Amino acid sequence: MAANILVFGSLNADLVFAVDRLPAPGETVIGPGYTVIPGGKGANQAVAAAGARVAVQMAGCVGADSFGDLLLRSLEGARVATGLVHRIAAPTGCAAIGVDAAGANQIMVAGGANLEARAADVADAMLTPETTLVLQMEVQAAQNWALIRRASERGVRVVLNVAPAAPLPEDILPLIDVLVVNEGEAIAVARGLDADIGDPAGCGRFLAGRTGGACVVTLGEAGSIGFSGKDAWRLGALPVTPVDTTAAGDGFVGWLAARLCVGDALPEAMHWAAVAAGLACEAAGAQPSLPSLDAVACRRPDLAEAVRL
Repeated sequence: MAANILVFGSLNADLVFAVDRLPAPGETVIGPGYTVIPGGKGANQAVAAAGARVAVQMAGCVGADSFGDLLLRSLEGARVATGLVHRIAAPTGCAAIGVDAAGANQIMVAGGANLEARAADVADAMLTPETTLVLQMEVQAAQNWALIRRASERGVRVVLNVAPAAPLPEDILPLIDVLVVNEGEAIAVARGLDADIGDPAGCGRFLAGRTGGACVVTLGEAGSIGFSGKDAWRLGALPVTPVDTTAAGDGFVGWLAARLCVGDALPEAMHWAAVAAGLACEAAGAQPSLPSLDAVACRRPDLAEAVRL
């Protein structure tokens, strides 16, 4: 059966180190210990979308190791279908994440099994006009582009989170329905398209114009900006005391895709996503911090609706 949300992307075991402050280049910082938490942008976004109570299928690769066991258990516990997650000989992807006392982080990622994810593993039967396809940039880019081309031919809504930032091919741009970037990624992607634009809002408007769809630029504690055609909206951030910001961006993307999937307009979907992202900052870890529908619905009144620009 086709899922409402199909996530093609990465699954990582996150080794999270709590430190008083993040190290400068060449510096060693000592912390009291570490935890191993299920993560990876693809898997995080799948779990986030499942929290919005839509049907979610994850497609990707993990190793035949204990980290792979951990990731599959987490997805299944969140009611994400894992039939398209293949176990292979390569080691499961892994991320080393330092988190300081203010909740800020530094992240290093080893791709591992994620680099073996293949678009061909997603059957055409999974790609229907009722499906929203969500992708990121922690698998091989060529596999993303191959799947996007097939999905677009079949009327699938395509949501691409260009994280980490990478060049977008000219022929892929018009196939993207919703592009999601943070402020640094927005500038990098625009420059990759030969646009010398220094502010994130200008980049977001430019990128929406180049895709012909929508572009959402997340701005951390400053909120987010959304562009679609000639329309633009500005939204603040949920007031929170951050503990760990690791999965905030993934929470935003997963919830944005889920709310678009159930029929919300872009500014309303952004509102749900912003609340979910804020709540993800209030707990440690990636997937364990992603909120439920009840939690997000409870906090929605604490964030003003998006304002048209």
